[in-house]
Amino acid sequence: MQKDIDIVIYGATGFTGQLCVKYFQSLNLEINWAIAGRNLEKLQDVANKLAANVEILIADSNDEEGLRNICSRSKVVLSTAGPFHRYGSKLVAACVENGSHYVDITGENFWVKGLIEKHHEKAARKGIRIIPSCGFDSIPSDIGTFFAVRSSSKPVKRVESFHSWKGEASGGTIETMFSMGDLDLGKEIRDPFLLNPDGSYTNEQKKLSSDVFKISKQKDLNAWSGPFVMAGANTRVVRRSEALLTERQKSYGNNFTYQEYAFHKSWSKALFSTLGLGLLGLTLVSPLRKIVRSFLRKPGEGPSLEVQENGWFDCKFLVENEDGQKSLYRMFGKGDPGYKVTSKFAAECALSLLEDPETLPGGCEYGGVLTSASGLGEVLIKRLSNSGIIFKSLNLS
Repeated sequence: MQKDIDIVIYGATGFTGQLCVKYFQSLNLEINWAIAGRNLEKLQDVANKLAANVEILIADSNDEEGLRNICSRSKVVLSTAGPFHRYGSKLVAACVENGSHYVDITGENFWVKGLIEKHHEKAARKGIRIIPSCGFDSIPSDIGTFFAVRSSSKPVKRVESFHSWKGEASGGTIETMFSMGDLDLGKEIRDPFLLNPDGSYTNEQKKLSSDVFKISKQKDLNAWSGPFVMAGANTRVVRRSEALLTERQKSYGNNFTYQEYAFHKSWSKALFSTLGLGLLGLTLVSPLRKIVRSFLRKPGEGPSLEVQENGWFDCKFLVENEDGQKSLYRMFGKGDPGYKVTSKFAAECALSLLEDPETLPGGCEYGGVLTSASGLGEVLIKRLSNSGIIFKSLNLS
């Protein structure tokens, strides 16, 4: 079947899905895009509310025939339908089978690990780009590191990123976090190289890549760092990026290592944040989570428009070159990071895949279960820069 749809937004009735529809509508795109999900009435309500004159496609996440129909017509599928371990697997399989590129906003590394095992080789042979984690998980970490390394112009030994933000969680994100407590993920989930190809890291890299749970003074930044709630997801993505780029002789540097932290201006703020994160972690692994969950937002609910507009994110990247020289870079933007910014990230990733394939990393025949840095690279940086996300170099204090 001829592909007559450029991009389809799957899960368009969810909170982030609606924001993606709103973002696409704001761009006055000269492309043919559509929305999809399982409920025709709700999808029609979204289209009417946002004045989106687009085709509506229907397929439940378990409807293999419906998903094949969507993917056989679409060049790119953008999915916001999470938790992805529940609702994403058959959609990705349909994309690979029917030659559709794919992006989503998952932070579920264990699920992405399964995608790599099932689909990477076939997608690579077919030149299909399957790119999970294109929201706040993990675009700032991944593309920010890519930007910092490329800007340093020397082989890099290590990057440390420091994250600050203002925003709230939607019901969908809360549902994903609490649902993972019901899964038996085993010890593998703690592997810092969970998403890496076999044999793509050394013992030295593994020793310097463990997850960080302490508060530390950061003299180079004149600030404090603590554990970052999203580091467990983001760090695995960045390390996979470096490994995939190394396969194409685009390595960041010999024995490159990456870690990330929350950024705090004082020790007391770092302590308060770390205690809160610890309490959340205990809740998620205890029977209390079912009681606590009942009081929190449900899927489809999210922050108010005021919260979305007043939010922001700010990521700093401390780069140490192989010769010991250090430099500092920054990626930041306005808007609630989990939703307003995430919808922008995901939309711009999808739109990047419509660019001339020869301009994308690896050229038109490159594919696999990739990352934003390895699969979109400079093309995405340019699009994000044009959409209000700022990349810049800083002076070390």
